[in-house]
Amino acid sequence: MTNAATFLRYTKLNEENLAMPAADSSRAQNVTWAKGLNQLDDIQLMAKIADGDASSLEVLYDRHSSAVMGLCLKMLNDRAAAEEIVQEAFWRVWRNADSFRKQRGSPVSWLFGIARNLCIDYWRRHKIRPQPAFADEEDGTEIVSSHNVDESVWLSIKHKQVRQAMADLPQAQRRVIELAYFWGMTRQEIAETIDVPLGTVHTRARLAMQKLREFLAGQGFEE
Repeated sequence: MTNAATFLRYTKLNEENLAMPAADSSRAQNVTWAKGLNQLDDIQLMAKIADGDASSLEVLYDRHSSAVMGLCLKMLNDRAAAEEIVQEAFWRVWRNADSFRKQRGSPVSWLFGIARNLCIDYWRRHKIRPQPAFADEEDGTEIVSSHNVDESVWLSIKHKQVRQAMADLPQAQRRVIELAYFWGMTRQEIAETIDVPLGTVHTRARLAMQKLREFLAGQGFEE
């Protein structure tokens, strides 16, 4: 995984971009200054990044790049491509930090959204079809197969009845299913992505799957 220093070189953020302490500052002052950045929350870091402080971007990168890499690896199953997209996602954070609005969600949600969109663009460019991967992590079994619902239905999201069932779900529940089923995200990753407690993700997944099963059972699919 690329470290923050390499990332800064990748993005060509040269020394003129870095909001570093004055050249005559002591080593102790530099350490204190760096620790101060690490104590900032993500929203405070975003404000500093928007002001051109690349060192705050470095802190944000160190804090969240591993999670973003995990998402990209799950979506792409290609480490080299995932690493490139992680770099591009943080570069876009740097370029567009002033467009972030905390009222619309957390910096992490925004960052994950950028990375997801880049992965989807990659799918489209390379004509990749995402693979379903939705597991019931509480017992380690595949939800789609543990209830004897025709697996071919689940493996083809274009199936008319499944599309209809998905469309009828509440938006919050549908999003959890989409993130898990299409993008292969774990429930912990979903919680971080949409910025809700893990328990909320469990509840939404359980309710959504219950509704989908009931709908499909009503369409003649055995449980």
